[in-house]
Amino acid sequence: MTRFQGKTAIVTGGGGGIGSAIVKLLAAEGATVFAADIKKAVLQHDAEGVTNYVCDVTSSDQVTAMVQAVVDAHGHIDMVFNNAGTGSIVEVTETTDEDWDRVLKVNLSAIMYACRAAVPHMRRQGGGAIVNTSSVSGLGGDYGFGSYSASKAAVINYTRTLALDHGRDNIRVNAFCPGFIPQTGLTLSVEGLPVRQQFNDIIPLGRGGTPEEMANVAAFLASDQASYVTGAILVADGGIMAHTGQPNVMAVMRELSARAPSSSAA
Repeated sequence: MTRFQGKTAIVTGGGGGIGSAIVKLLAAEGATVFAADIKKAVLQHDAEGVTNYVCDVTSSDQVTAMVQAVVDAHGHIDMVFNNAGTGSIVEVTETTDEDWDRVLKVNLSAIMYACRAAVPHMRRQGGGAIVNTSSVSGLGGDYGFGSYSASKAAVINYTRTLALDHGRDNIRVNAFCPGFIPQTGLTLSVEGLPVRQQFNDIIPLGRGGTPEEMANVAAFLASDQASYVTGAILVADGGIMAHTGQPNVMAVMRELSARAPSSSAA
């Protein structure tokens, strides 16, 4: 496929699991990609058309310079994937100002920096696509995920607001919410622990997702296949959020029915 032939893209968090998968997919389908990450060591992309770009997304100046570098090099910026993220697992009484600010700056402020820099260029060129990475933790609370959940919930409504503000500019803005992706981020810490199977047990599809599956979702939202999609929040979680959280009442009723004495006509 060559869905992105001739298009340019920025992918923040481009050295991580989901970000790296997005970079590889876009490059394979013809895009020119700036893979951005704060750590030079994790930027190992060697595909044709990919530039490894070191950027601290918490610096508005660095983000603005990155967007300008793409425009200077290629004349246009077509897609921005705001994928950089971080988190912490701590109760509110143990949350420091520094930790709270760090999570909000990486997960939320960085998105604003990138959009603020890219939107004027997209407007002048007649349009573009922005895809923000949120999380199922932005749709519901998780134990100890206060700063992370707050930031990811904010990403959702910020995405919707941008979609409203710039729809007439032909700039589409969408977000997606990954669920349990074992190879990435905080979920790496559960490998080899009993809770790993517990995750699988509560996911209707019976397994965690992969970075490649998340890349497929992100690429779809940026592609012309989603030309009439903006302000959407696409949940890619194997069905976790389809559940209310209540116990399996059907299984309980079946068990009770099996225990009940059978009756037959005399």
